[in-house]
This record gives sequence, structure tokens and C-alpha cells, in this order.
Amino acid sequence: MPRFDRILILDWSAAGRPVRGANSIWLGCDAGSLSNPDTRQRAWKQLRCALSRARRAGQRVLIGADFAFGHPAGLAARLTGRPCALALWDHLSALHRDDDRNASNYRDVAAGMNRALGAPVFWGDGRRVATPDLPRLRPLPVLPPHRVTETPVPGGPRPKSPFQLAGAGAVGAQSLTGIPWLNRLRSRPGAAVWPFQPWQDAPVVLAEVYPSMLGRLDAADWPCLDAAQVVTLARTLRRLDDADALVPMLAPDPRITDLASEGQILGFGHEASLRAAMP
Repeated sequence: MPRFDRILILDWSAAGRPVRGANSIWLGCDAGSLSNPDTRQRAWKQLRCALSRARRAGQRVLIGADFAFGHPAGLAARLTGRPCALALWDHLSALHRDDDRNASNYRDVAAGMNRALGAPVFWGDGRRVATPDLPRLRPLPVLPPHRVTETPVPGGPRPKSPFQLAGAGAVGAQSLTGIPWLNRLRSRPGAAVWPFQPWQDAPVVLAEVYPSMLGRLDAADWPCLDAAQVVTLARTLRRLDDADALVPMLAPDPRITDLASEGQILGFGHEASLRAAMP
């Protein structure tokens, strides 16, 4: 029996201005609908409206977001005193600012965390005017650069380090801007963040996803690759849920020894099953 009535996949963006098209925000649904809000505030409003409709209909919703929910072990504990990614979510929510034109202070937030640590871990300042305490190039590591869940499949892609804020494929800026918005959803009654919270009975479940796990997609009939990925992954997870094959993917992977800090990508360790279920 399916556990979710609706599955939404969110491809995020840390863009500093309103933008649509490739490398912007895309929201895809297992029913095939697709939207491309031009700011993070508009994306939040669309998610909030979708969840309100689902609540009125008594539907359970899975929201997969394409950015890191956790960071390498050690970061949350050193910054918050608690070895828990959700403590870092609250920390970021208290610091992050995002306006209706997509201007964000995430670089300043990253620089502040570097100062608090006493050595830089976040890096990749792409602006012409340098941000103090945010190096442009990768510094010598004081924490592991990757989480266990970012272990690549042989011959497959590997997510970039959550500490990398700029450059091709970088995800760090998306995490610093996306986590505060998802933390607002987490605060709503009935929402749970997998794998950090009990999710089995939650009407709304938030999970980290990595659409590149699906491999190469033909995006010829789509506005861009990001659009193809969010709808294809939503439909793939729909097929798995309908076949009672999604719940096993929500089990903690035993290779991850600090799950509370690092989190887990939905589908990690099940890449072959994901690809086999693609529509």
C-alpha cells in the first residue's frame, strides 16, 4: 500500500536575483505538473499552498529537496554544541536573511561559521569583492569534506562537498539558503525531516534527494535538464511507492555512523532500484 498520496521534488537555487530557466528553482510533481518560481519566497509560497491543499484533502506528502540536509560530522557539534543537523537548521534560520528579490546573506553566514570554528571550512566566494573569512579556494581540511551518503557509486556521479559554495555542481549555497526555508515547513504541525525525526506517521515528510542518481536523462522535450529531473524523480518515486518499494529506501544505511549529523540522501545504496523504476 502506498505511503504517500503526493510526491514533490524541489530543485533549489541560491541565485541572488529573480531568475527562471536553467539553474533556477524547479518544482515537479508525480502527477506531472511543473513550476519554475523565480525567487525563493515564491517557491516557499507554492510549497505552502500545495501542502494546504493536501492537508484539506487528507493527503500525505513527500517533499524531496535537492540540497544537503546535513554536513560532515563535527560541524553541528562545534557550532551549536549538539551533534544534530536540526540544531544547525535552527542556527542557520536565526542568521539567514532572504528578501523578495532573492538577495541573501548566505556568504556572510558562511564566513561567520568559519570564524566561529577558528578555521575555514566553507569556501567558494564567487563575488568580485571578497567576503572576509570566506576563501575563494578550498582550504586545508579541518573537517571531512564529504558525508558518507556522498560516497559515489562506481562510475556514477558524486555530490559536491556541502562546504563548497560556488563552482560547477556546487551545492553548499543551496543548502545554506534552502535549509532556513525548509525549517519553516518543519515547524508546521505534522511535518517531519527524514532521517532526523520519526516520519512514519507524519502527514508531511521532507527528504534530501539527488536527482543525478538517475543517470543521464534526455531533456530534449523539457525546458531544461533541471525540469526533466524533478518530474522524472517524482514519477520514479511514485512507481516505487505504488510497488511498496519506497519504504525500504527510508531505512537508515548502516554505513552512516553519525546519521543525526550527516543525514542521508533518499536512494543512497538503492541506485540500481531507482534507475530500474524510471518511467
